[in-house]
Amino acid sequence: MGIKTALPAAELGLYSLVLSGALAYAGRGLFEASQDGAHRKAFRESVRPGWEYIGRKMDVADFEWVMWFTSFRNVIIFALSGHVLFAKLCTMVAPQLRSWMYAVYGALAVVGTMGPWYLLLLLGHCVGLYVVSLFGQPWLCLGVGLASLASFKLDPLISWQSGFVTGTFDLQEVLFHGGCGFTVLRCTSFALESCAHPDRRYSLADLLKYNFYLPFFFFGPIMTFDRFHAQVSQVEPVRPEGELWRIRAQAGLSVVAILAVDVFFHFFYILTIPSDLKFVNRLPDSALAGLAYSNLVYDWVKAAVLFGVVNTVARLDHLDPPQPPKCITALYVFAETHFDRGINDWLCKYVYNYIGGEHSAVIPELGATIATFAITTLWLGPCDVVYLWSCLNCFGLNFELWVQKLAELEPLSQIETSLSEQMSRRVRAVFGAMNFWAIIMYNLVSLNSPEFTDLVAQRLLLSGFPQTTLAILFVTYCGVQLVKERERTLALEEEQKQDKEKLE
Repeated sequence: MGIKTALPAAELGLYSLVLSGALAYAGRGLFEASQDGAHRKAFRESVRPGWEYIGRKMDVADFEWVMWFTSFRNVIIFALSGHVLFAKLCTMVAPQLRSWMYAVYGALAVVGTMGPWYLLLLLGHCVGLYVVSLFGQPWLCLGVGLASLASFKLDPLISWQSGFVTGTFDLQEVLFHGGCGFTVLRCTSFALESCAHPDRRYSLADLLKYNFYLPFFFFGPIMTFDRFHAQVSQVEPVRPEGELWRIRAQAGLSVVAILAVDVFFHFFYILTIPSDLKFVNRLPDSALAGLAYSNLVYDWVKAAVLFGVVNTVARLDHLDPPQPPKCITALYVFAETHFDRGINDWLCKYVYNYIGGEHSAVIPELGATIATFAITTLWLGPCDVVYLWSCLNCFGLNFELWVQKLAELEPLSQIETSLSEQMSRRVRAVFGAMNFWAIIMYNLVSLNSPEFTDLVAQRLLLSGFPQTTLAILFVTYCGVQLVKERERTLALEEEQKQDKEKLE
């Protein structure tokens, strides 16, 4: 109720004004805190010289981001540029062989980066899951796939297998776990699709073409095998009208996002500040709330940039890859919360939707979420922080359904029915604002630290109650209403588009 209801323009304008003012005020507090802490001893390791000509240092706490755009920047550009060049030549000369070109180039890139023994290790896992797929038993394929994934997450097997990598370099561990983890998920997808479509008779060559597609190999996103195979098997793919313009626009946005993050880290040390809890405890409540929020926004930007670059290359190859995750600012329900759309699609297809069905019954939904987060825990690597993160988000997803079921019962359903559609939208936005901060807190546990999350919760919910708590909830409520308005506008545009297509 109230989903398609518009609010008065003056009310929405007030929400925009409140939200803009609150973000500016919190940003000012974070900027001043970054200036004050730039020379602290605790910041020396992760705040390094940056733009010295204007006296600005840079937050380098995220070593992955720093490595991507400093020492490994040229390697990444060279590898992806080579892939695009050879793919274009192959498409022009022998388009029927382009899938083989992808696999051969990807395998050579893996050998050049990680060594031949690492390639043999992955080939062993590919062959093993291919053999299992021949039995045609989905439960066996999923079980062996999870066992294969566990071998890369738990000792002593992980220590033994990591010895197959030759040489040492800064991103070696990240590339090792990324390549191995995504390989197992891809092989499991292949095995499950083979069981679901025994008449198609997929071969080991199909699996190798799928797994060693370089743009997706180390960092994803993951496409399920059925989608990848259908798209890459097109002999003469045709681009939709305006596709090249959209590809250039996406590439441009990725470059702008990279530059924006670089500028941002010279003025806001959002990754370093949480490491010094004494300093954090002196921040004003508004700056602390902004710090918690900005940590999640940065993680989304990081994923969006990574997927944006990779997806640009994939779309040049005539593929339709998973889109970047939904912005954290637009999230106020757990059901839409994910930081990797590819893995989310994989889990939904093979686990969550398979067990949960329509996701309308409490018990099947509980079983589906427990199974899904158990596999997610294995994917992330079992440890205390991941256990806590999984339990919190599993609870949040189920709690949403419980509240929904409760709202459908008397007298709550009758009360909502008696409200106008605009008032119903406002009431729902209040619960959305509370849910938004639950999403932030539950994910801050793994993205930062439990200690920082505990400090934020105590300051904003306990010692800051009621003034700080209600002020932050009101600002969040304004943001949720603006997001709902955007969703309403997009839904209306989609309806008009469909009506126009019917008339034509």
